[in-house]
Amino acid sequence: MRSPSLLIRILALLFMLMGPQVVKAQQAHELPTEKHQDSTEENEENFDPGHFIFDHIVDHYSWHILTYQGHHVSVPLPIIAFTSEGLKICLSNQLTHGHSHKGLLIPEEGTYEGELVELDAEGVLTPVKLDLSITKNVFAIFFATGLMLWVFLSVAKQYKRHPETAPRGLQSFLEPLILFVRDDIARNSIGEKHYERFTPFLLTIFFFILLNNLLGLVPIFPGGANVTGNITVTMSLALFTFIMTTISGNKNYWLHIFNPRGIPWWLKLPLPLIPFIELVGVIIKPFVLMVRLFANITAGHIIVLGFFSLIFIFGNMTPLAGYGVAPFSLVFTIFMSVLELLVAFIQAYVFTILSAIYFGMAVDEAH
Repeated sequence: MRSPSLLIRILALLFMLMGPQVVKAQQAHELPTEKHQDSTEENEENFDPGHFIFDHIVDHYSWHILTYQGHHVSVPLPIIAFTSEGLKICLSNQLTHGHSHKGLLIPEEGTYEGELVELDAEGVLTPVKLDLSITKNVFAIFFATGLMLWVFLSVAKQYKRHPETAPRGLQSFLEPLILFVRDDIARNSIGEKHYERFTPFLLTIFFFILLNNLLGLVPIFPGGANVTGNITVTMSLALFTFIMTTISGNKNYWLHIFNPRGIPWWLKLPLPLIPFIELVGVIIKPFVLMVRLFANITAGHIIVLGFFSLIFIFGNMTPLAGYGVAPFSLVFTIFMSVLELLVAFIQAYVFTILSAIYFGMAVDEAH
């Protein structure tokens, strides 16, 4: 008897959490004019799944919490921009509904839709020179970083105070993961001689990716940000791996790239075909790291939101069809959400182990 009751509660909770987001997707461009209200009513009758999905996976200048009876509840975030007139700072709620403030504007349509731009006296829009605003993803990164520091410093303090006591609480959860990264990833991939100096970095990226993957699955504040599904974030992580690999590369590593042994000389001279391929491979490796994490996380979110959108797509045809497809849509949504929990761990593991393999190749000694 408990299982059906639990399933009904889960479905009801999902309706409560996702329902406001659907209203927000349909009314995202609402303006306080009669003309726009008419267009809003038309948009509500014609649900746009593409807009609904991509509105959830892209970055924003504010953090939307919920929509209740047409009123948006959002957390305003700081707007920090260097413009042609100098530094300008304000809150994102001063730029909502197409309003400008201090010559700044976030257009809701057109070429610069969703971007921070300057608005001159003639109404001409130009991108700001430097945008340092705290967006939703940036705030989520700060939150995840602060949470990681608090958790690991607390756990380290417990180990220091009670070195001989068996781990408990967070210690018992984190210790197997830490040992897994250290022994099964770092030591096996890099080698006994060099693994210790790379372990802190590998632990950092593993838990950073894992935590942000998990927070991205939570539909309520402070979760729901698509941090690891943002290609600039994955590019930064991959760039760190590339820089560390390049700096740590020993003589044998670079010799293998520019003068690999066992390769016929005519593949090296006069046309350096093999060295060119090896050098391209050095650049491709971090690129693959960047795209793999970005694509997998983004695809997972799109599939989940796509299944949920089926309710409203069929509901536009007839309310009966919407109610009929809702149970199946929600079951698949829950299934994909659970699957994304597994993907969250797998992607953190894959990014970490590939980084460790690259480090191992960089410090490998000649045999």
